[in-house]
Amino acid sequence: MAGILKRFRDIMAANINALLDKAEDPEKMIDQYLRDMESDLGKVKAETASIMADAEKAKRELSEIDDEIAKMQTYAEKALVAGNEEDARRFLAKKADLTKEREIKQQMADTVGANAAKMRVMHDKLTADIATLNQRKEAIKAKIQAAKTQEHINDLNESVGNIDITDGLSALDRIEEQADHMLDMANARAELNNPGPDMEALDEVAKKYEDNTDIDNELAALKAQLGL
Repeated sequence: MAGILKRFRDIMAANINALLDKAEDPEKMIDQYLRDMESDLGKVKAETASIMADAEKAKRELSEIDDEIAKMQTYAEKALVAGNEEDARRFLAKKADLTKEREIKQQMADTVGANAAKMRVMHDKLTADIATLNQRKEAIKAKIQAAKTQEHINDLNESVGNIDITDGLSALDRIEEQADHMLDMANARAELNNPGPDMEALDEVAKKYEDNTDIDNELAALKAQLGL
């Protein structure tokens, strides 16, 4: 029994330690851990069933030997009543042998029964642990996912925090300065292409003083012809 329990503890410890050493993907790890526990439960169940069967066998053998002891007692009594003291002695001797054998079988039955009880406790605890872990699995996975998300955010924050944006801002300043210059140039060309109203008015005034000699001479000739 001690060997069985030690082997089971070794199996469980090896499974857990192997998973923790890998720990590449916690979500896969918990699924694998559950599969391993269920596999171990199957082994424990088989061991428990075997030991419980041995305990039942031991109890049955005790019952059978008790029946034999009772028979020898009855036969001895009947032999004495019949006046056969020698037969009674033989029956009592057999009873004594069976009683000694019973003591040995009782010790075996007690040991096997205790082992069966321990295995049953272990089996029931492992079954309960698996049920509890199955219930907690989704919550654990949700925590794992939240941790992954937070780690991703941390990575992004660290990446952005390590970027020097001074050069980028300087480049934007230069682009904006160039854009302002282009706008000033465009406005200047527009102003040159469209003379202002003062210039237009000055041109009209200048026309009053332009030389109109030919028109004046023609007008004087026409007035003389008409006698005006």
